[in-house]
Amino acid sequence: MATCWQALWAYRSYLIVFLLPILLLPLPILIPSKEAYCAYTIILMALLWCTEALPLAVTALFPIVLFPMMGIVDASEVAIEYLKDTNILFVGGLLVAIAVEHWNLHKRIALRVLLIVGVRPALLILGFMLVTAFLSMWISNTATSAMMVPIAHAVLNQLHSIQDNGDVEEGSNNPTFELQEPSPQKEVTKLENGQSLPVTSAPPEGRTHHSQEHLRISQCLSLCVCYSASIGGIATLTGTTPNLVLQGQVNSLFPENGNVVNFASWFSFAFPTMIILLLLAWLWLQILFLGFNFRKNFGFGENTKERQQAAYGVIQTEHRLLGPMTFAEKAVSILFVILVLLWFTREPGFFLGWGNVAFPNAKGESMLSDGTVAIFISIIMFIMPSKFPGLTQDPENPGKLKAPPALLDWKTVNQRMPWNIMLLLGGGYALAKGSERSGLSEWLGNKLTPLKSVPSPAIAFILCLIVATFTECTSNVATTTIFLPILASMAQAICLHPLYVMLPCTLAASLAFMLPVATPPNAIVFSFGGLRVLDMESISELWVPPSSWTWAMLGLNNFCSLCGNAKAPASAPRLPAMRKFCFPKERGSRSQSPHPFLGQRWILSWKRKKFISSIRSSLTVGDDSYSPSWASHQGLPGTMSFNFVHVTFCSKEI
Repeated sequence: MATCWQALWAYRSYLIVFLLPILLLPLPILIPSKEAYCAYTIILMALLWCTEALPLAVTALFPIVLFPMMGIVDASEVAIEYLKDTNILFVGGLLVAIAVEHWNLHKRIALRVLLIVGVRPALLILGFMLVTAFLSMWISNTATSAMMVPIAHAVLNQLHSIQDNGDVEEGSNNPTFELQEPSPQKEVTKLENGQSLPVTSAPPEGRTHHSQEHLRISQCLSLCVCYSASIGGIATLTGTTPNLVLQGQVNSLFPENGNVVNFASWFSFAFPTMIILLLLAWLWLQILFLGFNFRKNFGFGENTKERQQAAYGVIQTEHRLLGPMTFAEKAVSILFVILVLLWFTREPGFFLGWGNVAFPNAKGESMLSDGTVAIFISIIMFIMPSKFPGLTQDPENPGKLKAPPALLDWKTVNQRMPWNIMLLLGGGYALAKGSERSGLSEWLGNKLTPLKSVPSPAIAFILCLIVATFTECTSNVATTTIFLPILASMAQAICLHPLYVMLPCTLAASLAFMLPVATPPNAIVFSFGGLRVLDMESISELWVPPSSWTWAMLGLNNFCSLCGNAKAPASAPRLPAMRKFCFPKERGSRSQSPHPFLGQRWILSWKRKKFISSIRSSLTVGDDSYSPSWASHQGLPGTMSFNFVHVTFCSKEI
């Protein structure tokens, strides 16, 4: 019997792939409609993503086959979704990140910051968190964690070995060094994580205390690396893939959104969020693992000077081994800084960027995107040599000169580029297109209209909990790909700004801390040992992303700013004593000013009579061709509030 179950378990992936489509067939058979066909595809892909019976990228290709066969979307239209501007931004950002990793620039930055911060316990943890978060903003969370965890454990082992040297009279040794030279006379026991430790007899009481303290600090350092890697990834648009999924879904579902989600707007919202979450995580880790001993945590305890010097020496040695900064590192650093500056100033929102001035389209918007800038810098890296002057002797052909390699070469890129993520992103956009064409999005939105009676913060909070729970068992990208189109449809149906729920849920999908399998950084730190699942669950419930200030920052109090000049639903909420106006469609492009991602408003007050006479000639009331701005008003009687093309007059009567 046991052999039978083992065989079934061994073939579980094949069974899931063959049985799932058959078990879901009643849905399209009993309800022969495009909505049901699209729902069948989405449910099938969601279950395959959750079980990972097929590679995630292979599952993402299902819409290319199923949507044309079901008559939902033509194959040519589906294929276009797999290489959109967001995918190009993803590739360009990763090319720059690969160059940073290839020339070890990220390690130099990490060690340099740790030398500045110092090795006192509290400051050491803060230093590791700041470095990890900063690097995760620009390179992958996995690469950052894989680099930082060994450094953290090397420093920790040095601290522990100095502490052990103070216990010579007790015959204590560092278990790390015992593993290197095991004694055959000693028995061996195994911990839960599989690490073998030699055991002779029960350790002295003082040694037990030191071991427990070492274990707590080890757990704290490990958790701080994986948590800060995930937290740091949310700060930039290219920091982690769910951010790009959000941008792509917004651009796909709301084409007239005015580029509301770009690098600058995302950074202005997510970077303060990252800082707050990092500080909360640091304080919480202090409380859980180091206690409230301020004097000891900041390095004022007994025998701390020698330990700190030893740990500092480890970091200093690692930094010295890197040698002086090479021409390649300097070139990559300069190009990286240029890229970030170009991203910020292309179309920042609060002033005209260089993209609006140098490359405007008919509407005054930038014809370039963040992906264009990233690819431009990447191409320069493929052209620029890594040494200057760069002629060297060719080791394969003695006597011949050889030009140095470029900052980036295709062999390195091909080895490190996660091409499967591009297909995964495209699969999400294809699902969104199919949901829209089949009418499934509208159907879901109509079914969710009873949620209007629920307060908006409660809706956002509940959805964050659902997404945060779901993402513990599935990949972050798959979670956002599945949920974001549904959340957008729900928000439209209940007259709520889509970003009000899509933004915090995207962050919740990235902040998966509960299980080792939730994210690669979690798995990396768990593999180093010393952690239990209970330790990883200890602070996971804190991370429901705050969204209280997103209203003002991203202009979330104006649905029309995202959805364009579409007529508002008849069920749209109407504030008492308010009348809404909008400029005509042909005047919508007259505003060359930035989009409302910072919620900028120009408020002009006049006496009521002068105000009415000044705007009556240029505005029309109640015309179907205008989109009523059913946003919350400024609350100032007799005030006209300009939110670009939307004008709200707040008065009891006209």
